[in-house]
Amino acid sequence: MKQLGIIDSAFVNLEHPLTPQHIGGLGIYDQSTAPEGKVRFKGVIANFEQRLMKQPIFRSRLVKTPGNLDRPYWVQDANFDVEFHIRHIALPKPGDWRQLCILVSRLHARPLDMTRPLWEAYIIEGLDNIVDVPKGAFAIYTKMHHSLVDGAGGASFMSAIHDLEPDPKPDTSRTTIMVDTPPSAGYLAAATAVNQVKNTFSMAKGAVGLAKDIGKFALGVARKEIPVPSINSPKTRFNTPVGPYRAFDAAEFPLDEIKAIKNAVGCKINDVVLAIVAGGMRGYLESIGELPEESLAVSVPLNMRTRRGVTDDNNQIGSVFLDVHTNIKDPIERIKAVMKSADEAKSYGEASPLVDVLKVTGMFSPALTKPLINMYIDNQLCKHVPANISGVVSNVAGPPFPLYSAGAKMVRYYGMGLLTPGMGMFNLAFSSSGLLTLSVLADRDTMNDPSVYVGFLYETFEEMKEAASKLAAGEAAKPSNVKPLVQAKPAPKKRVAASAKGAATENKKVAKPAPKAPPRKAKAVKSSASKRKQASPSELDNAYVAATEAKAAAVAKTAERPKTKPAPKAPVQKVKGSGQAVSSIFAESDDKRKDNALH
Repeated sequence: MKQLGIIDSAFVNLEHPLTPQHIGGLGIYDQSTAPEGKVRFKGVIANFEQRLMKQPIFRSRLVKTPGNLDRPYWVQDANFDVEFHIRHIALPKPGDWRQLCILVSRLHARPLDMTRPLWEAYIIEGLDNIVDVPKGAFAIYTKMHHSLVDGAGGASFMSAIHDLEPDPKPDTSRTTIMVDTPPSAGYLAAATAVNQVKNTFSMAKGAVGLAKDIGKFALGVARKEIPVPSINSPKTRFNTPVGPYRAFDAAEFPLDEIKAIKNAVGCKINDVVLAIVAGGMRGYLESIGELPEESLAVSVPLNMRTRRGVTDDNNQIGSVFLDVHTNIKDPIERIKAVMKSADEAKSYGEASPLVDVLKVTGMFSPALTKPLINMYIDNQLCKHVPANISGVVSNVAGPPFPLYSAGAKMVRYYGMGLLTPGMGMFNLAFSSSGLLTLSVLADRDTMNDPSVYVGFLYETFEEMKEAASKLAAGEAAKPSNVKPLVQAKPAPKKRVAASAKGAATENKKVAKPAPKAPPRKAKAVKSSASKRKQASPSELDNAYVAATEAKAAAVAKTAERPKTKPAPKAPVQKVKGSGQAVSSIFAESDDKRKDNALH
């Protein structure tokens, strides 16, 4: 028997019919890799049972204390039945992607049974009409309560149900299963009384430490050593109260092309993901006429294991807010702005004690916390919260090698988060085996057709890829964006230092761009490849030819020496803002993209 940690208990306290606190995942498997070319449902159950028996947390259920005066306990369930947790269903014909998304949306909206071990799995057959997925494939949708695992700890569940090869050697070792005797009410009451004393001293000690940390943080902010992220973002449809229904969809991107964009800008994959999400939000809100002029902000989870050490808690997460610059249309400039915001948020997260604000909902007894949370959700008080965070964006790195379940190879995996009041969208990126999937889970009342949003994710990615290609081709390295003025200019002196006989030959070579024009007072106009091709109109060519012919004739008439010394070259006025061509920072890569979209 083990008592829940503070953050683990927080997710139990936050459980509500409108905002169930479970996360999930959807894997698609090709059963042709199985030893017999086919996977049976009994084989999947046997695989789950054999492996989960070695993971005590997935056989544990919650036991509450008398009066909910203390945090609950995990107890090994002596009546654990794996067949209750694994269900077998099938898609109707034709078995396409849209049907799978609708089914998963409904399954994810259902709360877990809090009296049993807090996870479920669904084996879904009939995936016969999904692009780039072999016929006969099946899916495994899993959901686990957030009190069991966080995003980083979820890898333990994946490792529990997967192998590294399709036909591994059978595990013949005997496993001893330990179960707990359910504690009596008297034992729990006595433990609660002891814990109340311990918790009082712990909270007093923690309050002193928190005061010191807040003082250091405030001093760093005052000295402008610690950047403070903005929370005054505009309200959108994503900041409304969350309903009980969900909508799910996903996009897929080749990981190599994501890395090519990353290398072009000099950022991280997480920055590219944030910029893609920002472009999707921008496009979606603009399409319905709700795009604000100011930037939207999102919440980004932090893995506190790498910051404050590993503890026994299942959840070791924090969160920070950052602007994703939805008000910037240019994709490359948006990535650069997001990169700066992400660096500032990271500095803030490493110095601020407020990243652990979730602990507030778990450090007090459920008897006090649970009614307050229910009142907050039931009365839709999130409408009055000044911090307008439009959603969550999380990035989980999966294994770079293939995984197998009961012999079937996993060809796709999509992560699914949870929604909280006032944050009606969760984007989760998962990278594995050369593919990055970007899933979106939204409140159905907020976004009833997430495929529209996913379409803008693809559109944003294509814009980024095109901009990166221009960097690679040197399009961004041109010195000037101002078109030459249409006026006649005399030819340079060195062009007329030829005999009259060569004047006709010289005339054939004058159809070249005119010298640089003086800078305009108006602001420079952004140029495209098509505008650059129109930089030497026919009027300019004719005027230039006429000037050259006149000058050449005058020189030929008066010149008696075999060679004329050319006059010194006149200084050329530079266009304001121009300079030397900037070398491309884009690393050469294969820019051919395979369409891996499922829909």
